[in-house]
Amino acid sequence: MEEHIAVRLDKTIHQKARLGIMSILMASGEVDFNYLKDRLKLTDGNLSSHLSLLEKEKYIRIKKKFVKKKPKTLCQITDKGRQAFKEYLENLEKIIRATP
Repeated sequence: MEEHIAVRLDKTIHQKARLGIMSILMASGEVDFNYLKDRLKLTDGNLSSHLSLLEKEKYIRIKKKFVKKKPKTLCQITDKGRQAFKEYLENLEKIIRATP
């Protein structure tokens, strides 16, 4: 028996907060930590843990710098992350098309 397409959904992306992060980064390329936190209504700790997981998978790159002596964390999608997100969307579309 052939596996259902849902089995192929990327577990790293298929979670509400991480899906939101990836969606924003696909559209914007690079955003700062506070922008993600505000848009997705996440706490610092919650967002940090999701970003760490995405960074571990090499879907995003995190850069830290100082702007006017204040720390700023920037998040940027990688080529691997773009490809993974596109494949995720393609699999979702297959699920939708297969639904009667």
